Amino acid sequence: MSYLLSPTILLLREGTDSSQGKAQIVSNINACQSIVEVVKSTLGPRGMDKMIINENKVTTISNDGATILNLLDIIHPAAKALVDIAQAQDNEVGDGTTSVTLLAGELLKEAKSFIEDGMSPQIIISGYREALRHALAHLREQTVSFKEKSKEEKRDVLMKCAGTALNSKLLAAYKDYFSNIVVEAVEHLDTDLLDKDLIGIKQVTGGSITDSFLVDGVAFKKTFAYAGFEQQPKYFENPKICLLNLELELKSEKENAEIRIENPEEYQSIIDAEWDIIYGKLKAIIDVGAQVVLSKLPIGDLATQYFADRNVFCAGRVQKEDMERLAKATGAQIQTTVNGLTEAVLGTCGKFEEVQVGAERYNIFRGCPSSKTATIVLRGGAEQFIQEAERSLNDAIMIVRRCFRTNEIVPGGGAIEMELSKILRAHARNIQGKQQLVINAFAKALEVIPRCLSENAGLDAVEVMNKLRQKHAQAADGKYIGVGIDTPDGIVNTYERFIWEPVLVKYNALSSATEAACTILSIDETVKNPKMEEPRNRGPGGRPRGGPRKAGGLGGLPGLANMAGMKMK
Repeated sequence: MSYLLSPTILLLREGTDSSQGKAQIVSNINACQSIVEVVKSTLGPRGMDKMIINENKVTTISNDGATILNLLDIIHPAAKALVDIAQAQDNEVGDGTTSVTLLAGELLKEAKSFIEDGMSPQIIISGYREALRHALAHLREQTVSFKEKSKEEKRDVLMKCAGTALNSKLLAAYKDYFSNIVVEAVEHLDTDLLDKDLIGIKQVTGGSITDSFLVDGVAFKKTFAYAGFEQQPKYFENPKICLLNLELELKSEKENAEIRIENPEEYQSIIDAEWDIIYGKLKAIIDVGAQVVLSKLPIGDLATQYFADRNVFCAGRVQKEDMERLAKATGAQIQTTVNGLTEAVLGTCGKFEEVQVGAERYNIFRGCPSSKTATIVLRGGAEQFIQEAERSLNDAIMIVRRCFRTNEIVPGGGAIEMELSKILRAHARNIQGKQQLVINAFAKALEVIPRCLSENAGLDAVEVMNKLRQKHAQAADGKYIGVGIDTPDGIVNTYERFIWEPVLVKYNALSSATEAACTILSIDETVKNPKMEEPRNRGPGGRPRGGPRKAGGLGGLPGLANMAGMKMK
């Protein structure tokens, strides 16, 4: 009967780890739930911070979802999907990173019970995508446009949106102060591009957080300077500014350079030529009328003293980002040579000065005529505090930029999620079969945002959720009712309280969370290839690299090392 036995077919390398089926999907969901539990308590104005210490003993304190997930160094392949969507949300709109993670985790949590009951993952995926399509269609109907408003009214809306973004950040107590700074900084950008990189944020330890200020131009820390720098003027009005990508110093010959000379006069002529070249460059800059000279490359002690004698300010080794922002603000063109240098390539500004900010000295260019850039100088007592403040401002800047472009907002505080949940529940009643259960599960998952907001604020989440459902079902202004962390009953009209968010934040969060959940639900098998340690340690021809020989010498005789009484290491 042996001919009836089919042979075993091996498709994978021996030692390959493979898991599949329902258990694998549930395992992936559980891994994602662990990630959600980490960031859940950071949501909202009363969210808690996380302290993360990396392998280099660098401590980071933050409540930003994307920052926390990046620092956790997650290795689970399915859980990494949540890290990716949080990072994508941060790059695209700047805010809502924790919300998108919570939404994806809650969608997976709702799907888990369906999977365990035997429902096909494809039915769940189909239902989630149908619910997303319906939710996004109605999201546009809930928006409030301020496109037709006056300039002052638009600025007020932008201030409110920046304040909402800062509500859950470290700067919440100073949101009015920094909202004005953020909006003013974004207003300095080119309205067509709104390039965030043209807003510089400089950190200066010391002083109060309210000592932070905005420069309507460019500010950067004083660079390394040679002798003679202190003799240079530190204040100009309407100066001519020259930007260079050029070294202005005497360079030593390379080690392999060789020059053959017959007499000392030839050597002296070489030295004179070097001095003539550097002096020719410096004279060309002075002749064109430059009063402030900046370069990406070093400006040596000779050039520094030369400029000081002629009342010209100079600074070398200026960072690339600062040089590019200076070019945008002053209208100067960065030059790689001084040959043919003309006044047309020079820039200008209203006022240049070098000032003391805390323990540092800063070069500040104000009143730039073609100003398309701005600089925020952040002050604070601790370095970790300033770093978190910078992350908070980055989120607020991104939000204001998006508001500039979309001109549409939705109520925050969980109000829009509750309204969409109500709409989806009504839509599900018209659906037959299992899809009705899935769409209801999607609607229930949306409620995770107001529920977490109330829990983190110390409110009774069950009571608050019941009140929100009642208001959204019965009240005329129900679609604006959200969680109120400082009201007696825990609910508030978020539109009247100016708790606004750009519609793009919610649009992106819903889309990204649903796609991530559908991707994880579609994975029913994971295959891990075994580590190939042995082939990696072998040299050409399969021979081991180094190491002691197990056999003796030639012909099986004792090895030479053993014969000599030596130990091989």
